[in-house]
Amino acid sequence: MKKNIILWVASLAVVMLAFPWLAVTFVKGDAGMAVCFLLFFAVNPLYTVIIGAFAGKDVKHLWNLPVISAVLFLIGTWIFFDMGETAFILYAAVYLVIGIMAMLISLFIRKKTQE
Repeated sequence: MKKNIILWVASLAVVMLAFPWLAVTFVKGDAGMAVCFLLFFAVNPLYTVIIGAFAGKDVKHLWNLPVISAVLFLIGTWIFFDMGETAFILYAAVYLVIGIMAMLISLFIRKKTQE
């Protein structure tokens, strides 16, 4: 189980920290804005749902994955875009809610199928 957690946190670090760095470093101008929109509105929410669904398998031990996801997103955006920008707090809160909802739905489905 610890190996799974380490792998998921490492993949979270890649998605939430490395992808914004790659967008800022290698994509310039309007294309950079398009990549950021893809990150904020497609990649990050989808990955948050995946993390939440995985956390629903064992909520007792994995409940912190959606929280780690939101925190890493906030750290990554503040480092690579604009430190202290409050709009990113809203995005992180939405990602946290999405992750928790996916976790609870996954838990509910898992309990229903076990009955």
